[in-house]
Amino acid sequence: MKTAMLLQKLEDQLTLLRQRCAPVAQHATLSARFDRHLFRTRSTLLQACLDEAETHLLALRQAVENQNVPQVAWLAEHLASQLEAIARETASWSLREWDSASPGLANWQRKRIQHQEFERRLVEMTRQRQAQLTQASRLDEQQALQREVELYEGRLARCRKALDNIERVLARLTR
Repeated sequence: MKTAMLLQKLEDQLTLLRQRCAPVAQHATLSARFDRHLFRTRSTLLQACLDEAETHLLALRQAVENQNVPQVAWLAEHLASQLEAIARETASWSLREWDSASPGLANWQRKRIQHQEFERRLVEMTRQRQAQLTQASRLDEQQALQREVELYEGRLARCRKALDNIERVLARLTR
């Protein structure tokens, strides 16, 4: 019974992390995010780390079913460390500094991280306004919130276009 509750708690925590990481899950970095002992993936995408943690959760469930106590202990500890690391990385995303690369590349990397942060904040503001819009009862309030949502969506579209342009420049620079 205790094991089932702990597994459910780990699954809930992973689900929550997936939601919190969604805005930055597909953003790459120049250097590895985590130590190779913590995550085996070579990808610098946070999504890859979330997927690896999901794989470990499935392996943990299987080890519990097979009553493999040493494997359960190791997987549980490793998975908890992975989830903690992902949570820290998500919380400190905007503070992450880029590796020193060529000056031109570093400038474009900084622009990309700035725009990714703008994108994350615009997505969050749009969600907040949409939530407020669904709860608004007065017509004038609904209209004002709808204008704000449209304004944020326009900004988000421009931000994503700028990000695409930055990604193209970076792709050319790193060929």
